[in-house]
Amino acid sequence: MLKALLRVKPVEPAGHVDAGEPIEGSLDGEATLKRTLTAKHLILLGIGAVIGAGIFVMTGQAAAFHAGPAVTLSFVLAGLACALAGLCYAEFAAMMPVSGSAYSYSYATLGEGMAWFIGWCLVLEYLFASASVAVAWSAYLLSFVTTTLHLPFPDALSSAPIAWEGGQFIASGQLFNLPAVLIVAAVTGLLYVGISQSTFVNGIIVAIKVSVICLFIGFGASHIDTANWQPFIPENTGTFGEFGWSGVLRAGSIVFFAFIGFDAVSTAAGETKDPQRNMPIGLLGSLAICTIIYVIVCLVLTGLLPYQQLGTAKPVATALEAYPQLAWLKTAVEIGAIAGLSSVVLVMMMGQTRIAYTISRDGLLPRFLGKVHARFKTPYVATIIVGVIAAALAGMMPLNVLGELVSMGTLLAFATVCIGVLVLRYTRPELVRPFRVPMAWLICPLGALACLTLFAMAFREHWHLFVGWTVLGLLIYFGYGMRNSKLAKSS
Repeated sequence: MLKALLRVKPVEPAGHVDAGEPIEGSLDGEATLKRTLTAKHLILLGIGAVIGAGIFVMTGQAAAFHAGPAVTLSFVLAGLACALAGLCYAEFAAMMPVSGSAYSYSYATLGEGMAWFIGWCLVLEYLFASASVAVAWSAYLLSFVTTTLHLPFPDALSSAPIAWEGGQFIASGQLFNLPAVLIVAAVTGLLYVGISQSTFVNGIIVAIKVSVICLFIGFGASHIDTANWQPFIPENTGTFGEFGWSGVLRAGSIVFFAFIGFDAVSTAAGETKDPQRNMPIGLLGSLAICTIIYVIVCLVLTGLLPYQQLGTAKPVATALEAYPQLAWLKTAVEIGAIAGLSSVVLVMMMGQTRIAYTISRDGLLPRFLGKVHARFKTPYVATIIVGVIAAALAGMMPLNVLGELVSMGTLLAFATVCIGVLVLRYTRPELVRPFRVPMAWLICPLGALACLTLFAMAFREHWHLFVGWTVLGLLIYFGYGMRNSKLAKSS
């Protein structure tokens, strides 16, 4: 059994690469990429990937229940953890430009057992992210329909029947979140028949999101009441993670959700000119810009309204509701959030099907998850299964639990990538690395430690949910994956 857990996929050395020269190098020699991206392209890619769900969703939850106005510091901590992990992602992505992300990197360095665990965490990340963003989309849509258009909507169909309060699940008295289910169903239908997102459409969506955020900062700043920032770090209630410095750390694990998607920059390493120079600029530059934007938004948000009132699924709209003169801005925020969050649901569900396809191709999940539709050329079985599960989660589970489980899965994946870089430096030092993490002996352990610390903050409260998810994954691996693995059959 130990031998099975530790078996690794072979890493094919990547050839030396100059700017503009095609590269071949992957776990199976599968990728052929042309290097055309510059540092500017990478920074724009990072901003487009990161500015999204988190800023419209998790900021209010983190401020209201854990950090108060000091949620701004929580974003700085989360951004630092992302920066350290991002450098490690860049080294792997340049060396092995393949699908599968942290799962594939772990398979090549830490063995099949750890690769399965990280792959299972990525399933948790994308699946629950789809559901949590759908819940936020529902909140902004309902705000637009009921308060802006003044149209009625049944209260029983506006939120989940389960709530999370006082560290336990309770009945909310509602039936289910109908709009959240509908958006997941619509996206599932699109993914089933095939959807091609053009850069033009994506550019419009990103422009809308960034413009709305800039409007919120510009007009909201003039209505800030600095009394709402006092105290900046509320006194701890006596419970770990409820305000005080422990609350700042706890909120950091929550707002980490806002940075999900930044690794899209590192996955472009195989298409980047002079990656040794441009990857750090792209990664750290985009993260710095996004972190500054998040900090400013949090300052404006907590300045507009007392932090205790921001614990909703639509915190930006909630803050603007207190200012009738900014009703037009509230409408703009709702429209921007509805447009932006729709694309995030689509991207997250696409990512989930890709992860499932990659793992099934390695034999660790049933083969039918990798079946491609004869007409639409899409992984239709995986799409249907992911859609049904995501719709159930979106309709039945509260936002705060969904968002934190997403962050937990992502943080573990990031920590593993940091460790994997260091392991491969010693086990395969001869591999050509177009990009190398500077001072890996320091950056890699710090990145892993930062991610694991934020993970522990959320694990304290939701350990039973995460352990349950892990046990389910282990049952699938030992019951199916271990004996059906392609590496097991080849050996």
